[in-house]
Amino acid sequence: MRSRNVLKSAITQLWLPVVIVVALWFITAASSSFYFPPLSEMLGALWDGLTKGSLIEDLAFSVRNIVVGVVIATVVGVGFGIVIGEHKLLQQATAPLLDFARATPTVAFVPVIILTLGIGALPKIFLIFLGTLWPILLNTISGVRGINPAVRETARCYRIPLALRLFKVILPGALPQIFAGIRIALSVAVVLMVVSEIYGSPIGLGNFILQSGSSFQVTDTWAGTILIGILGYVLSLLLLACEHLTLGWYFQRSPRQARANRLGTSAMPTTKTPSEALS
Repeated sequence: MRSRNVLKSAITQLWLPVVIVVALWFITAASSSFYFPPLSEMLGALWDGLTKGSLIEDLAFSVRNIVVGVVIATVVGVGFGIVIGEHKLLQQATAPLLDFARATPTVAFVPVIILTLGIGALPKIFLIFLGTLWPILLNTISGVRGINPAVRETARCYRIPLALRLFKVILPGALPQIFAGIRIALSVAVVLMVVSEIYGSPIGLGNFILQSGSSFQVTDTWAGTILIGILGYVLSLLLLACEHLTLGWYFQRSPRQARANRLGTSAMPTTKTPSEALS
């Protein structure tokens, strides 16, 4: 039954992209435009770049920067978010600074950071970290503040130690919001990766697109652009799988809610009682 549901979900999500790709394949097959070559040529250039060219090295460089930057931002953002979210006065004191930092576009720092730190991997990772920190931090604060007060009171009444309360109450309660922040951060990371590699980098997908466009290799430019889109989609799928594995309890439905879904009515995720949340 479970495999059947997975197959049904995959078909539901993939049929439209498949239709669009097939339609573009035939629509662009007779294209003679220099700027919009046939899709078959774009995919052929993408395959040649991955198997025969240096595109696989560019991809590895970009993926490493994204992963390292987002992981560091997640550790820092979740850590500080829990501390700020647990202290209301600290949250009020840092709110203006956080709003200012969130409203400042990270792309504006690209030239300065490139000039300061050079054209290696470090400035790219730092930019990705700086741009992805804020959605994770703010969503963590929101998730911590949104934990049911009854759960907090139960933890205090039972004198649950701080470490156990952190890993059994605070972190699980804030995880849905944390994953929402990471999902936003991933899309920001892909954009910053491309921009930072276009401004100054001897390697990477952004540099590949820049060099291809500068030498009027339009097919290769489209191939790099398609690869960036595929990369963003794959990263989103991996995060979604991790989210479902980690938050299985959050996506579960009670028998009554499952029956409501079959009848076409809305249903909310099941919630745990305070005693269940501490177990």
